Amino acid sequence: MTHRALLLAAMSAQGVSRVGQPLTGEDCLATIECLIETGADIELFEADEFGSKPFAIVTREKAWTSADTPLDCGNSGTSMRLLAGVYASKPGVDVTLVGDASLTRRPMKRVTEPLRQMGASIEGDTAPLVISGRKLTGIRYMSPVASAQVKSCLLLAGLNADGETWVSEPHKSRDHTERMLEALGAPLLIDGELCVGVQGGYELPPLDFDVPADISSAAFLLVTALLVPESEITLEEVGVNPTRTGVLDVLRAAGADFSLESERESLGEPVADISVRHTGGLAAFEVSGALVPRLIDEIPILAVLATQCEGTSRFRDAGELRVKESDRIESVAAGLRAMGAEVTTYEDGLDVTGPVALRGATIDAEGDHRLAMAFSVAGLAASGETQVLNAHSALTSYPAFESDLRALGAVSGGRQT
Repeated sequence: MTHRALLLAAMSAQGVSRVGQPLTGEDCLATIECLIETGADIELFEADEFGSKPFAIVTREKAWTSADTPLDCGNSGTSMRLLAGVYASKPGVDVTLVGDASLTRRPMKRVTEPLRQMGASIEGDTAPLVISGRKLTGIRYMSPVASAQVKSCLLLAGLNADGETWVSEPHKSRDHTERMLEALGAPLLIDGELCVGVQGGYELPPLDFDVPADISSAAFLLVTALLVPESEITLEEVGVNPTRTGVLDVLRAAGADFSLESERESLGEPVADISVRHTGGLAAFEVSGALVPRLIDEIPILAVLATQCEGTSRFRDAGELRVKESDRIESVAAGLRAMGAEVTTYEDGLDVTGPVALRGATIDAEGDHRLAMAFSVAGLAASGETQVLNAHSALTSYPAFESDLRALGAVSGGRQT
């Protein structure tokens, strides 16, 4: 949501936008730097002693500009895919999008192909992407995968295109972009549950938006509380958009003790406080079909949870995990096996049988932030010491992860991360 709020603010034709409580992980900072390099004025303000929370001010006093040097998206697939849609639709703006070794291996054809159908000039189907902005024409596109990044890329491009741009998908993916656009008065078009579009030519107004806490990051603390005896945690102001709460559905199916409180909205986004308590005797669960897009990023930590559930938990229809920052299916399986878990892998998922007594091990997170955090939590449920190598990658999405665990007293009693 930080990525999207910053992009929509930068696309505003006039005025000053405020984005409250932006995530300042490395991924979002990459988006900020790319936008600044192409003409946006973005200033970050830290929290102060008077109770003001962090916020960003975004203004655009000049036109979009080309970038003389490549724009570095780092490890952020969201940055590259969403920015591709924005830049491709800006006539006269020439940019080259690059990323780290992991991002360079990730598939970009899922956005470059439909953008070319709209008339975009893009070289490359993996990074680097060389983009020459031009006037685009709206299309009707049927995405072969349920991907919020694909959908958002095309909707953002469609705002500057001639005519209507429509995107349909096999399952409903997260809808943050649609909710924000609708709250800003954009001409959003709806055709059933799985097809959404925009009418081109709309000038976005400035926005004022407080970014809810990320439920994908919250998931690691939710599972920590469920696994560590005598734990009880309340997570405040968490985004509970129905397209993102698959993890809560799984916890409910497993019999977890949690509740949502103080439910409210911010720029069309549902927000709530989540309280969770240690729960014994959890039941095995299944993740497949339409549930997968609603929790794709939470599967590594849910696999950790599955090691402590009664029976075999099944993960299917998740082949997308093989083209994330790492091959998360094989990496999760290898790490859990090293800790004593019983795991079987498939092309599109894995089975995890529990409960098992996890033992400490040395795990290589392979520069993947979700793995770094998932195995840190696994270490809290294991006997002995767990070392997670290359765990610095957690900075990409949850910079305060280690300090939050320490603040909760989680690194103690021989259970270390």
